[in-house]
Amino acid sequence: MSRNIRIGQIVPSSNTTMETEIPAMLRARETILPERFSFHSARMRMKKVTKEELAAMDAQSLRCAVELADAEVDVIGYACLVAIMSAGRGYHRVSETQLGQAVQEAGAPCPIVTSAGALVQVLGELGTRNVAIITPYLRPLTNLVVDYIQHEGFNVLDSIALEIPDNLEVGRRDPMKLLDDLKRLDVTGADTVVLSACVQMPSLDALSRAEDILGLPVLSAAACTTRMMLKSLDLDPVAPGAGTALSASFQRLSSEALPL
Repeated sequence: MSRNIRIGQIVPSSNTTMETEIPAMLRARETILPERFSFHSARMRMKKVTKEELAAMDAQSLRCAVELADAEVDVIGYACLVAIMSAGRGYHRVSETQLGQAVQEAGAPCPIVTSAGALVQVLGELGTRNVAIITPYLRPLTNLVVDYIQHEGFNVLDSIALEIPDNLEVGRRDPMKLLDDLKRLDVTGADTVVLSACVQMPSLDALSRAEDILGLPVLSAAACTTRMMLKSLDLDPVAPGAGTALSASFQRLSSEALPL
């Protein structure tokens, strides 16, 4: 019998990607596994990707969590990596705790996943030591992302900042342009590549192709978020065509690594 699961997302008001890529990954999963998904969002206002707007946006996240609790969703994903990483080292743990308390007090507790926490978690599961990343952010914000990832124990060998401040423009970007961006990314010595360290920059269509080109695991923040949401629900974190984070081979390796 199939299980019906409600996926909740807290998204910036100008985000147009997480409500397309996460459903696309989970619809692909529905072709191979019995669970069925519906998708429910609450929005935090943000248009320009600046540290000041991100902080003001993050202050709205608790309201959004309570609104999603009213729908009794099964999991909530906080869909803005840079809002978390620009707030200070390790902030994803603070955010996840606060959002968890909010839904608990609202009477509908559920797992909380942040895209920032999901990315560092999956890098750890892969055993990554050295990573190269692409972001759409201005260089100062990209530097904060690099610092955050390095503080979590990973060496960022190279980073590309595409310097796009308008969040809608980020969402309109052709994901296949990332394959051209890869040519400028120095992956020498890298264990893993993060093709999109941003849940608004589309990348799903390019993930598998990038892995073919590089011969390395290639992640996106969106795919990592999907993986960790599925794991929080005790579901197999697999979906076709979404790169390493949701690959069956990674799931087998992860299962084999679990202690007996």
